[in-house]
Amino acid sequence: MGWWWSVLRSVWSVLSKEVREHVGTDHLGNKYYYIPKYKNWRGQTIREKRIVEAANRKELDYEAGDIPTEWEAWIRRTRKTPPTMEEILKNEKYREEIKIKSKDFYEKDKLSKETSEELLPAPAATQIKGHASAPHFGKEEPSVAPTSTGKTFQPGSWMPEDSKRQNQ
Repeated sequence: MGWWWSVLRSVWSVLSKEVREHVGTDHLGNKYYYIPKYKNWRGQTIREKRIVEAANRKELDYEAGDIPTEWEAWIRRTRKTPPTMEEILKNEKYREEIKIKSKDFYEKDKLSKETSEELLPAPAATQIKGHASAPHFGKEEPSVAPTSTGKTFQPGSWMPEDSKRQNQ
């Protein structure tokens, strides 16, 4: 089916006036293409496209990180110009340096925590009751017994006052 798909793609590109311009290839073998804005045979304006042709053509074998970050930014239009190989290598070297520095930092931090725990006294036990957003914070705990006057309420015993009395 692979050869059939390539024939179909080439026929479609001839009919649609689609011109693929090879922009670059990364160190993993992925090829990147740019298709400028054009009008198709029906007169519709088709916007520009940025396409990656993966070196590993099977979708099941694709994993995150198979496309370098700089090329992915170009594909997603967050950068205007395609990256150069020197830029990709420089950024890769910088990422490796950051990984080494962070590893060293965590090892030093781990050692300093171990020594500081030996020198510090045990923290005093504090008792925390409730939460500041609770309505009874800082007051006595709410009782289990209800404080409602529901037992003494008689239906119809309360009547609203006349509006004439309120105005006086």
